[in-house]
Amino acid sequence: MRTRLARLYQKGDLRIEADTVALPGSGQVLLKMAAAGICGSDLHYYQDGGFGPIRVREPIIPGHEASGIVERAGEGVDLKPGTLVAVNPSQPCGHCEYCAKGLPIHCLDMRFMGSAMRLPHEQGMFREWLVVPAKQCFEVGAATTAAEAACSEPLAVCLHSASRAGEIAGKRVLVTGAGPIGCLMVSAARYHGAAEIVVTDLADAALERAEAMGASRTINVSREAAALAEFETGKGYFDLVFECSAAAPAIRSAIAAIRPRGTIVQVGVTGEIPIPLNAIVGKELHIHGTQRFHEEFAAAVELISSREIDVRPIISHSLPLEEATTAFTLAGDRTAACKVQLTF
Repeated sequence: MRTRLARLYQKGDLRIEADTVALPGSGQVLLKMAAAGICGSDLHYYQDGGFGPIRVREPIIPGHEASGIVERAGEGVDLKPGTLVAVNPSQPCGHCEYCAKGLPIHCLDMRFMGSAMRLPHEQGMFREWLVVPAKQCFEVGAATTAAEAACSEPLAVCLHSASRAGEIAGKRVLVTGAGPIGCLMVSAARYHGAAEIVVTDLADAALERAEAMGASRTINVSREAAALAEFETGKGYFDLVFECSAAAPAIRSAIAAIRPRGTIVQVGVTGEIPIPLNAIVGKELHIHGTQRFHEEFAAAVELISSREIDVRPIISHSLPLEEATTAFTLAGDRTAACKVQLTF
């Protein structure tokens, strides 16, 4: 059996190719892929050849947020043909030191689909047909679209970020950066009962989507930088910040606008940047990193299926696999696009 796929050879060199697909073995399913989102990391691979120390060192099929329809199930699999599933790209080993401690996110032998962290690289889901372990497939609700189901992975990231924040209910929350993750972070904070959610970004289109996802107020800091000053008086206003931009100016603003002993959850990633350490010390701030997810993937599928969290406002474009290069270019234009997905 043959499948079409998108394979990245180096920065800017994305090719549509064909490859073979095996039949599913015991515990596996063959999926006809339905939708797959372009993530920020995919975009970094395409635009820059990687991010931070993670570089594309050999050809890689990107894509780690996707949905597909069960075509054939291997032995011992209950999923029926025709079932739409969200695919969890995370594959912890289950037996290393951190898996044994109940911290599979920090697995020492983690395999994460579409990631260039390991060598050989872990191949991803920008392909028409895919064989995966059935345990990575989560059935979605009957009314859920393939595009919505493909948002399960980024929503899981945000649900895990929310779990790192402590109590959210009743808190004043700042979200810096209103890309797909920032917008989903708004929805997660709203779901957990935040009293107020202010969102900052440089693009009006992004902020409009943040409002659709539940923001109380949005601020375009490219032309309203002074608007943040009101939140800096009296040692700060916000109880909690989800920093989704990884931009040094946004991080500095967040530290200035948060109250003493407030919590900053660093969601966005970048290389090394300077931070005002004296302000962190002086305000006795709590700063938490966050990455990936584990049990939150199943929770994300449930919330999307019930539309308790409606992800549809962030899905801006769907393009066929053959137009993958166009899709990546579009995904890099924040004035026009939010979540760009490939369809198969």
